[in-house]
Amino acid sequence: MKEKHYDAGDITILEGLDAVRLRPGMYIGSTGPKGLHHILWEIVDNAIDEAANGYADKIDVRIYKDGSVSVEDNGRGIPTDIHPKTKVSGVQVVFTQLHAGGKFDEHNYSFSGGLHGVGASVTNALSKWLKVRVYKKGKTWEMEFHSYFDEKKNKYESGVPVAPLAETKEKTDKHGTFVHFMPDATVFSTTEYSLNTISHHLNELAFLNRGLTITLTDERITANEFVDEENDDEVQQLNLMGATEPYSVTYHYEGGISDFARYLNEGKNTLYSSPLYYRTEKDGILVEFAIQHTGEYSENLFSFVNNIPTPEGGFHEMGFRGGLTRMLNDYARENKLIKDKDANFLGDDFREGLTAVLSIKMKNVQFEGQTKTKLGNPEARTPVEGSVVEGLRSLAQDPKNKKTFEEIIKKAQGAARVRIAARQAKETARAKNSIDSLTLVGKLAACSGKHPEQNELFIVEGDSAGGTAKQARVRQFQSILPLRGKPLNVEKKRLDQVLANEEIRTMISALGAGIGNEFNLDKINYHKVIILSDADQDGFHIRCILLTFFFRYMRPLVNAGHVYIGMPPLYKVYKQNGSVEEYAYDDAELQQKIEKVGRGYLIQRYKGLGEMSAEQLWTTTMDPARRNLTQVTIEDAVAAENMITTLMGDRVEGRKEFLSRNANFNKTDDFMNRVKLKKEDKEDKEDGDEEE
Repeated sequence: MKEKHYDAGDITILEGLDAVRLRPGMYIGSTGPKGLHHILWEIVDNAIDEAANGYADKIDVRIYKDGSVSVEDNGRGIPTDIHPKTKVSGVQVVFTQLHAGGKFDEHNYSFSGGLHGVGASVTNALSKWLKVRVYKKGKTWEMEFHSYFDEKKNKYESGVPVAPLAETKEKTDKHGTFVHFMPDATVFSTTEYSLNTISHHLNELAFLNRGLTITLTDERITANEFVDEENDDEVQQLNLMGATEPYSVTYHYEGGISDFARYLNEGKNTLYSSPLYYRTEKDGILVEFAIQHTGEYSENLFSFVNNIPTPEGGFHEMGFRGGLTRMLNDYARENKLIKDKDANFLGDDFREGLTAVLSIKMKNVQFEGQTKTKLGNPEARTPVEGSVVEGLRSLAQDPKNKKTFEEIIKKAQGAARVRIAARQAKETARAKNSIDSLTLVGKLAACSGKHPEQNELFIVEGDSAGGTAKQARVRQFQSILPLRGKPLNVEKKRLDQVLANEEIRTMISALGAGIGNEFNLDKINYHKVIILSDADQDGFHIRCILLTFFFRYMRPLVNAGHVYIGMPPLYKVYKQNGSVEEYAYDDAELQQKIEKVGRGYLIQRYKGLGEMSAEQLWTTTMDPARRNLTQVTIEDAVAAENMITTLMGDRVEGRKEFLSRNANFNKTDDFMNRVKLKKEDKEDKEDGDEEE
C-alpha cells in the first residue's frame, strides 16, 4: 500500500489522563489478570492496526525475566514531529493523552481495532516505567516515562516523561515502533503474564491477518524447564509446540481464516476436506468468511470486527446467518434437492455441525452488550448478508465444490428430519408443562425469593450431598437441585436426544429460560448457577459435562457471568477437643492451617460432599460471606471450543492426557504422606506422643 502523509498534526486529542490512576478499573475492566493483559493488548492493537492497514507485516512480542514486556512492529513508526496544538512530540502525545491517536478520522487508518480500547496512554499510566523507540526515515528516536509518588504534591504522578523525545546517534534502515514497559505492582493484583493467554491471543490475531508474522518470546522459560517433569502445567503444554531456548514461537498463516477454520476442526470428522472461503468488500465494509461442516450437531460461529472478538454477536452475525440460509435454500431448489411442494430449510438446518469464522473490517464501529463485545452497527447487516450470498454463489459455480455443497444439503436434510420430530416432542412437552412442574417436586428444593438477581441455584452431585445441601441452605434465596448420576454429555448428541434426558430437562425447567436458540436470559430464575461436585475425577467429569451443556445450549448464561464453580474444602484441620477448627482448600493452604492449629492437630480429608455435615457445608461452601466461588467466564472462545472438543469429543488420547495433567488427585495422597512424615519427624525430635 502506498504510504500516506502521516505526522503529528494527524493526531486528535480527546481528553487528558488524570483519572486513569484513580480508577483504573473504569479503563481496563479490572486490576486482576484480565486488566494486566489489557494494557498489553493496547500496545499490540496499535501494531495490528499498522498491519491491518498494510503498513507492517511483522510483530514481535517478548516477555522478559523481570516481568516486563515489549512489542515491536515494522510499521511507519509513531510520529516524532511536534504536535501543532500541544507543542510536544507526537510520541509524547500518544503516551500521555487519553484517547490520543491517528485513528479518529479515516485519513491514516481505514480500519482500526484500537478504538475498542483506551489507548497506549493507559498502558503508560499503569506502568512503573515505559520506554519507546521509534525507527523512522533512517533515524532512531527514544523516550522514557516513569510513574512515582510525589511527596511534595502528595499524589501519584503517572506516566511522566523523564525527558523530551530525543534523536539518538544510531542510524538504521529499520522502521516501526518498539514499546517496552513494566506493569505497576501497586496497581495490579498480579504482574505475572500468562504465556498461554498471550499465545492464544497472538495466534488468533495471526489467523485474522493473513500473511502477518507474529513472534512470541518468553525469556522466563529456558530449555532446562522444557524437560523438567516437575514444571508447571502451562510450560508442559507449550512444550509440545517445539519451542526454542528461550521459549519462542512464530505464528504465520498464508491461509488466514481458512486455516483458522481447519484449526478449530482439528480432531473432528469434517464433511469436506477444505473450508469454503470468500473475501470481498461491499459498501465500505471488508467481509471475509470461512465455513466447514462437521459430523457434529452444534453450531460454532466465531465472529470478529476489526480483529476484536464479538462473542455476543451483533448485526454482522445476523447478516451472515441470513445470507447463508438464503443462498443455500436457493441452491437446493435450483438443483432440485428440495421438492416444489416442500418448505424451505430453516437456518438451523444448515448450521448444524457448522464451524464458521466471520471477520469484517469497517469504520465507526459501535460495540454494545454486557461486555462491549456485540456489534451495534445496523448498517453492517445488509452488506454482510449480500457478501455471503455473493460468495457462496461464486463458490458453488466452481465444479470442484459440487460435492461439498451436496454434502451441506444432505446434512441439512438430516437435521430437518430430526427438527420436525423434535418439534412434535417439544409441543407434547409444552402441553404437559404442569406435569413437568410437578416432577420437579422432590428434585428441586426451590427457594421462596422472587428476585432472580438475588437467587442462587446449587446443582449438586448425588442425593446424599443434595440432602445435606437442602438442610444447610437459606431457603429465602438458595435452591438445591441434586443430580442422580452423571448427566448426558451433550457434545455428541442432537437436540432431540438432549431434550430426552431427564436430568437435562430438569435443569432446563429449573432455570426457566429455555434452551438453544430459544434461550432467553431475561427469563432466567437465578443469577448465580453454582456447580457443586466432589473433588475427585468423577466430580471433575460431572463439572465438565455441565459446563459443556451450558456452553453449547445456554452460552448467554456463561457470557453474562451467571455460572460458578463451588469450591468445597479438601481438608479440615482441628483439635480433638473441638477448640480449633480450620479448613483448607488446597495442599498449600493445608500446610498453613497445620502451622496455625499447632501441635496435636488432626486432619480430615473430605473425599465427597456427602461426608460433610450441613453446618460444615454451609460454613465452608454455601455461606456468601465465607465461601469460595470461581466465576466461569469465556475470555477466549476459541480456547474454550478447543478444550470442550478435547474433553468431551472423540479424541480419547487428548482427553486422557488433559485429565491426567489437570485432575491428578493422587497428588493429594502424596502430600498427605509428606505431611505425616514431617509431623512424625518433628514429634520424634520433641519426644512427643501426639495422635494424628
